[in-house]
Amino acid sequence: MAWTFHGYWRATAPYRTRIGLQLKGCAYDTVSIDLVAGEQREPAFKTVNPQGLTPALDLGDGNVLAQSLAILEWLEETIPEPAILPKDPLDRAMVRRMAGIVACDIHPLNNTRVGRKLARMGHAQPEILEWIQGWIGEGFDALEPLVAQHGKGFAFGETPTIADCCLIPQVYSARRYEVDLAPWPAIAAVDARAQQHPAFIAAHPDQQPDAKPA
Repeated sequence: MAWTFHGYWRATAPYRTRIGLQLKGCAYDTVSIDLVAGEQREPAFKTVNPQGLTPALDLGDGNVLAQSLAILEWLEETIPEPAILPKDPLDRAMVRRMAGIVACDIHPLNNTRVGRKLARMGHAQPEILEWIQGWIGEGFDALEPLVAQHGKGFAFGETPTIADCCLIPQVYSARRYEVDLAPWPAIAAVDARAQQHPAFIAAHPDQQPDAKPA
């Protein structure tokens, strides 16, 4: 059965999920959910994911997966090779720690609905930008020594893991919000390496069918 991936071209959580799908060699059709236009709140998408958030992966058999980390873990459990988690339990915990810093500590404070809420509360755009940059910086401060210690080309070791699935979209977002990556050379080096990898190239926002001009 054909899989259908519901996401938005430059949104962080769909981006990280696309990387996992590409790393695992999965084929899927794409349905664009325009987050800026609010399509995630429309009834048509709410029937797919009642939470009204992307990504959502419709497996075509009546099952729909949501939440990017849950989808990545499911991919690892159902398509073991190539692995995106190490074999050793302590190593797996470290990769999940890295992924959690991005997916749980950085991204939720910087997504579209938070920015809109801040604007409705009367915060000006420069204040919102400072908010976004601040949380990205704190998260990268936590990640940098872990990547420097454990990275060997990618965030953990020599091959991509779930940590990279989360990190690379967050670096993309950091650049969008004018964050200077100079304080985090290990993270920047992983990003440079990932940009040469076919799965990361295919998952990049600019390569998506709903990509919009800069």
